Amino acid sequence: MPKTKWSELSHLQLGQYGEYYAKMEFTSYGFDVYTSEVDDHGVDFVAKKNGIFYEVQVKSIRNDNYMFIRKSKLVLDDKHLICYLRFVDDQLPEVYVIPATVFLEPDGSLFTSKDYVGLKSDPEYGINMSKKNYEKMQAFRIEATIQVL
Repeated sequence: MPKTKWSELSHLQLGQYGEYYAKMEFTSYGFDVYTSEVDDHGVDFVAKKNGIFYEVQVKSIRNDNYMFIRKSKLVLDDKHLICYLRFVDDQLPEVYVIPATVFLEPDGSLFTSKDYVGLKSDPEYGINMSKKNYEKMQAFRIEATIQVL
């Protein structure tokens, strides 16, 4: 069993662990996983099953809070996925797989789209994990969403 004191890891270490964990999860569901040496387009790995390739972006979150992806780094189609890992000390990570298409019509609560017109911030898509949104997020547990792919 791995050490599960996630609070002891740096932000970079948690992100690295999350990427490896996500790849193992996809592999356990029968996907072939291909890793890129360079992450310059917001793709952490490619997963293939039944002849279909999916580009996966991994996000590792230690605390329930807002997480964003720059709009320039995410294509909103059914071949792009977000693998969201929620890390809580003394537990294995919770793994969620979210199709990028949820941002075509974000609900404004769990999933958001912000353009920041006239401001310095880049436009972004957001996931707002909170106690209020925790139940909504359960529909995206890997066990449920991976079966649909």
